[in-house]
Amino acid sequence: MSDLLATGLSTAVQNKIEDLVLQGKLQGGDKLNEVELAELFGTSRGPIREACKGLVQAGLLTAVPNRGVFVRKMDVREALEVYDIRAFLDQLIGQLAATHGSDEQIQELWDIHARLDKAVRADDFEAYYPDDLIDSEGFLDPHLAWDVMMQNEKPGGHGERSVAVGVLDMALWDARAKMQNRPLYQLLAERAQRTPDDQVWVYAAGGYYYPGKDIVGLQDEFRQYLDLGYTVCKMKIGAASLGHDCDRIEAALQIVGEGNLCVDANGRFDRETTLAYADAIQQYNLFWYEEAGDPLDFDIQAALTDAYALPTATGENLFSHQDARNLLRYGGMRPEVDYLQFDCALSYGLVEYYRTLDVLADYGWSPRRVVPHGGHQMSLHLAAGLGLGGNESYPGVFQPFGGFSDELTIEASYVGLPNSPGLGLENKANYRKMLKDAFGDRLTLA
Repeated sequence: MSDLLATGLSTAVQNKIEDLVLQGKLQGGDKLNEVELAELFGTSRGPIREACKGLVQAGLLTAVPNRGVFVRKMDVREALEVYDIRAFLDQLIGQLAATHGSDEQIQELWDIHARLDKAVRADDFEAYYPDDLIDSEGFLDPHLAWDVMMQNEKPGGHGERSVAVGVLDMALWDARAKMQNRPLYQLLAERAQRTPDDQVWVYAAGGYYYPGKDIVGLQDEFRQYLDLGYTVCKMKIGAASLGHDCDRIEAALQIVGEGNLCVDANGRFDRETTLAYADAIQQYNLFWYEEAGDPLDFDIQAALTDAYALPTATGENLFSHQDARNLLRYGGMRPEVDYLQFDCALSYGLVEYYRTLDVLADYGWSPRRVVPHGGHQMSLHLAAGLGLGGNESYPGVFQPFGGFSDELTIEASYVGLPNSPGLGLENKANYRKMLKDAFGDRLTLA
């Protein structure tokens, strides 16, 4: 009883009921008996009712008028979907760990496996799900999981681990939102104490150099993007001469119109070339000039913003809040002019992204100046839930993970939001096909 009083009676009772559900002592479809629970926890029935209200709002319980409160029942189809997707992601994570992990790290994984196997054989729930992964509401907590993943990791040295942690972090947020039966952007907006955006600005990234692709091919590509509903498009520069790139830019502008074209050098320029391009393209009134020099050469970026009056964009290849802070300190970035493109999936996931957004706020940046790189649905949820400026889109590229749910359409470069729980990737037909090809009859999708 002392621990209940210490943490607030109704909240503590809510946690206790969650524990009973997670441990299987209360199962899907079971009706909660207020009298029995009050006796079990040594309380009156009032805190039991308050706890049940909170758990109904969280999606763990269901209130049926004139019948009572029941544990929410997850059918076999829902459970298989969650666990089959987890199995696919676990396989990917295992491959990355086996390829890049040290001998000590691989041994640590075997030790963890042995502990979990022992817990399963002993039917020991608490040993299998350690307290350091569960939050006060009884749900899997991606923030706590992030702390576990980063144990014994040195600062800096952002390589494959930032992507491995980022992908796993995405899966955890997807699972967390599915547990609460809500789209992820709604969950993020609630945590940020804001109303989620009902649509997100997006632009079409393309304009790659391909063998045999001439200026007419570039124009045809951008016509297709306009037909899909985009108004702003992006093309690559720097793999041809400056003169030819200017011809390509002028041809693209004939299709998309002035002010609707972004150009991306993919960090290939030195200082001299960066400034030569800046001088040549300033006449075109581009939407932005992206990643001219090496992303860690802040001197080049500072020289660019000093010489180029129009917007620049960078940040997709910076993988931590420390890197973001250095960009703002030394890169000459202008909060009212330029754009930041940090990619959640490449940079340790949403847990680290929150820290990056805090850094931006400290330096006077609005989240509306953040337009994440990547073209995936995680960035879409971030943009809508956290009030970012939009996100990138790759029409028909990087499938099946790129792009948006099949039911969503683009109008005037804005896209709506999926209504499915979690990220809503299952609404993409090509993603579903990939899962079916991988798991066959073991996977059931609605």
